[in-house]
Amino acid sequence: MTSSRLSVTLPSPEATCALATRLAGTLGPGDVLLLSGGIGAGKTHFARCLIQSLQDPPEDVPSPTFTLVQVYDTPKSELWHADLYRLSDPDQCVELGLADAFETAICLVEWPDRLADLAPERALSLTFDAGTEDDSRELEMDWTDARWDTLPELIA
Repeated sequence: MTSSRLSVTLPSPEATCALATRLAGTLGPGDVLLLSGGIGAGKTHFARCLIQSLQDPPEDVPSPTFTLVQVYDTPKSELWHADLYRLSDPDQCVELGLADAFETAICLVEWPDRLADLAPERALSLTFDAGTEDDSRELEMDWTDARWDTLPELIA
């Protein structure tokens, strides 16, 4: 499989939210976004904007740090938002039902390194990092599945 990469500078939280909203419009059941980056890198902000853009009306979207998974009903699909930071074993991900959700729901997974081999090959990986300016972020998007090949058009 060929690997593709796209690098994007997001100059503000609003730009991060706008990208999340555009990407949300393309998502459907079985789409998995793997959100990586350090604490405070922008993963939860991105996820919150994406989820709220799919809700009518938008609801409060808490971080699933302590609940591990928050599930939302959206007009497009059930959406799972998982924060795996506190997990230590990939088997715990199976117990949460993530493997099944990867097939039937839109899934946003923070700290996807905890998935190990359970991460779907068709997933889109998004790695957030602090940018050079205040509140800016650098985003690396990586994928191997042709399903994501239209991302450069979405970003342009």
